[in-house]
Amino acid sequence: MLRRAASLLAALTLLTGCATTRQLAAAPDVHALLVAIRDDDRAAFEAHVDRRALEAEMQAVMVERSREAGMGDGAAGLGVLLSGPLARAAGSVLIRPEVFRAVADYYGYRPDTPIPGTLSLAVALTPLPDGRVCAKGRKGGPCLLTFADEDGTWKLVAFDASQVLAGRKGGARS
Repeated sequence: MLRRAASLLAALTLLTGCATTRQLAAAPDVHALLVAIRDDDRAAFEAHVDRRALEAEMQAVMVERSREAGMGDGAAGLGVLLSGPLARAAGSVLIRPEVFRAVADYYGYRPDTPIPGTLSLAVALTPLPDGRVCAKGRKGGPCLLTFADEDGTWKLVAFDASQVLAGRKGGARS
């Protein structure tokens, strides 16, 4: 009995050694977000996303794209001015469980696909230098979903839609 317990403890130590404390702390909230998306549970979804951060990210992308477009100062200024309301409108349309479920579907995760356990999620998360963690679509790839600890709850604070749209079906499972 003691030998079995020691073996189990050694196995758990090895598994958790692959994940940092930050990843282990984030994994239950990432799991809860995935369940909320799967089950279309809006209240749980909202509890695990930072809508303001996601809308600010969309606004920053809009501003950057308007600058990259090489428009004159007046048009670029108008783009910057309109980016806030446009980001909030886009957020109300895009930051919903069914949109994220469609993205998961695209990558091959269907409602009947089991959601990985928290330990598997912890190992799959990548710690970032600024204290956040991210989920990548493929090993060594860019962060697709970024989570930050906000008062003890890890929330989705960034989503790289351009990487998802540019990805190929099945790319998230590599």
